Amino acid sequence: MKRILAFVLAALTVLALVGCNAQDTYEIAVVTDVGQLMDGGFNQGTYEGVEAYAKANNKTYNYYQPANGANATDNDRIAAMRQAITNGAKVIVAPGFLQAAAMTTVALESKDVKFVFVDGWALDDGNGNVLPNVTAIVYKEQESGYLAGYAVVKDGYTKLGGTFGGGGSNPACNRFAYGFVQGAKAAADELGVDVEIKISFMYGSTFSASQELATQMGSWYNDGTQIIFSCGGSMVQSVIQAANETADGKVIGVDTDQSTLSDRVVTSAMKGLSVSVQKVLGEYYNGEWDAKLGGQASNLGAADDATGLPIKTSKFTTFSEADYNAIYAKIKSGEIVPDANVDGCDSAEFWTNAVAGSHVTVIFEQ
Repeated sequence: MKRILAFVLAALTVLALVGCNAQDTYEIAVVTDVGQLMDGGFNQGTYEGVEAYAKANNKTYNYYQPANGANATDNDRIAAMRQAITNGAKVIVAPGFLQAAAMTTVALESKDVKFVFVDGWALDDGNGNVLPNVTAIVYKEQESGYLAGYAVVKDGYTKLGGTFGGGGSNPACNRFAYGFVQGAKAAADELGVDVEIKISFMYGSTFSASQELATQMGSWYNDGTQIIFSCGGSMVQSVIQAANETADGKVIGVDTDQSTLSDRVVTSAMKGLSVSVQKVLGEYYNGEWDAKLGGQASNLGAADDATGLPIKTSKFTTFSEADYNAIYAKIKSGEIVPDANVDGCDSAEFWTNAVAGSHVTVIFEQ
């Protein structure tokens, strides 16, 4: 009986780690950190980039979701990466800042395998030596956040909200948040209208949907908040749920164009996940790893067409495509440079200082 139980447990562990297909080897792997692969956002955008590149270039690929889902540990992520390598991975694409410790461990022990750390940074061995088999893709999320905040205020919204993943510790979500407030501030000051923004990291630590988050967002809508920026993976499902339970609640999506998730989604603060992943994979397969990627981080923004709003599918009423193109051009050219210094953004003091002397008031709920 013990042998049978051990066999069943081992089989379940493998099933938890391995994603799609059932062939022997896959040379490109996607390993998530927490949450679901097809989250309509960050994980999905990364995976779709791998899928597009692999299909266009006749490469095998697979995804691996670490055991324990939203509660996955570094050991779970290490196990998933090792399983990918056992299954033939030559390059592992791993989205999420939580990957750092696991990726460092596996990259040190598997030096022939290449690692793409999406939303990460260049990693080292603990002694200051950069790992040459790791490359990072970083985005200027503050630009997309700025565009979203600017656009919705220009479109007539004056009571905004934002719920952000990572519990205040995720640099990418923090940059989205700060950019969002800066953009709303710029538009409010241009128009001379008073704008209120509620900000919270309270229920975003796992990036997952939850009834607690839906309840918090519902209270915001019922208190007059018109539109909420949902920034963090599957959290958007809770925000959409809350919006659906009100008469006019609207949503701003994140990472990818989330307009297909609900007609409540007005726009999305995007970053070019799919395009940038395809770009890096192309450089790897073209033999350019050492020259362009190894031990380095690519910081991508509007100048690289890697941040922005999906203006063609956005549901603005007065903010036009021409309006969008005008503000986007200023960010792309560097005329407008949203601040990315988010140190201390998990405090009320940070947000009070961020909008001092403007038409914007920030209410921080944490």
